[in-house]
Amino acid sequence: MRSQLMGRVRKAPENFVPPQAVGTVFAEAKAGRRDFIRSAFAAAAGTVVASVHAQQASVGDGDPNILELPAHSKGLGQPVVTDGYGKPSKYEANVQRRQSPGLTQTKQASVSFAPLQSLFGIVTPSGLHFERHHQGWWDIDPSKHRLMVNGLVKSAKVFTMDDIMRLPSVSRFHFIECGANTGMEWGNVAVPTVQYTHGMLSCSEFTGVPLITLLEMAGADLKKGKFILAEGADGSSMTRTIPVEMITSGEVLVAYGQNGEMLRPEQGYPLRLVVPGVQGVSWVKYLRRIEVGDMPYATKDEAVHYVDLMPDGQHRQYTSIQECKSVVTTPSGGQMLLDKGFYNITGLAWSGRGKVKRVDVSVDGGRNWRTARLEGPVMEKCLTRFNIDWAWNGEECIIQSRAMDETGYVQPTYQQLRAVRGTRSIYHNNAIQSWAVHANGEVANVQLA
Repeated sequence: MRSQLMGRVRKAPENFVPPQAVGTVFAEAKAGRRDFIRSAFAAAAGTVVASVHAQQASVGDGDPNILELPAHSKGLGQPVVTDGYGKPSKYEANVQRRQSPGLTQTKQASVSFAPLQSLFGIVTPSGLHFERHHQGWWDIDPSKHRLMVNGLVKSAKVFTMDDIMRLPSVSRFHFIECGANTGMEWGNVAVPTVQYTHGMLSCSEFTGVPLITLLEMAGADLKKGKFILAEGADGSSMTRTIPVEMITSGEVLVAYGQNGEMLRPEQGYPLRLVVPGVQGVSWVKYLRRIEVGDMPYATKDEAVHYVDLMPDGQHRQYTSIQECKSVVTTPSGGQMLLDKGFYNITGLAWSGRGKVKRVDVSVDGGRNWRTARLEGPVMEKCLTRFNIDWAWNGEECIIQSRAMDETGYVQPTYQQLRAVRGTRSIYHNNAIQSWAVHANGEVANVQLA
């Protein structure tokens, strides 16, 4: 009776392309084919189905998991502090950041995607936070790291980590999203699961010092100085221009803390910039220099990369705000609904311009919408979790979410976005995501014309 009332979800396969097959992925991609990825994903999904059926066989009247006491109910467990740093359960070993197969030729200049389909609430565990590197990551000795502030200042300053950490600090929750998140989907469906469509997204509590504090200590000229240049200490010399008007509000942080501990090396330890609402490339990791200037710097990663190709062939530059966006994480691509009955549709919404005001959900491809529940807290430039009840009757349907922020901006459809941006872009794809639920319960990534 329970299976008819409460729907169950089979998890999506995680690592569906083995490392030795990545070369084949490159060859298929160059030839304009995706058959290999599709077949590999189908095979992985089949393995998960077999595992689910094996588990179901032992469930029913007289279930030994209820009638017989397990070992953990009859004996001593492991001693306290077996591991000096706590780890997830071995049964959650598949919940990992993963690289998209064949995405980049060089592992040091690559991306890892957060497993959005396996997370709850709004905070991303530090060990699952997505990564984007241009020259690999480093574990830098904090006693030797320095931050310089120069340019249009009265006196250039050099700060040690001790100097920065003794200043008054603030802690704030913010999302960070790569400008290329969902970029592979611009032309058409490219990847099967939400981890790969939207997984260049995470949310953390960041702790640090407002950048304006350091600029004031150096006597920055904030009348002539209209922009700052942030420079990282890794080999790519990542540099980004940021308008001073974003900094004077105090929201831009020089951060050393994340989720209650020091930054992880992959996230810029010991120091990174936090620029709320702005694409992740501006959150410069391994931060070593801030220069105050009177005009945009047009650095290599601003003149050649992270620009938007428009339909007329021109490139749009300095468009860094991450517009309002949302995605359903369950049910989502690669998952399977095992029963008819009740389900909780859940997902994430965010906006680089402020708070999420409302999220609507459709189960008929956008013909009708219902307003979802927003879980608290709802904070500015932070992920917001939404939920809505749904009874699946076993028929085919298309699930979508549509977010609106406090400025009144409404997340666009692909048709609306492409009318302005075309189909050849890479960055800033915030279109409505569609998941098709087939009659057999399989959930797939689709796009509506």
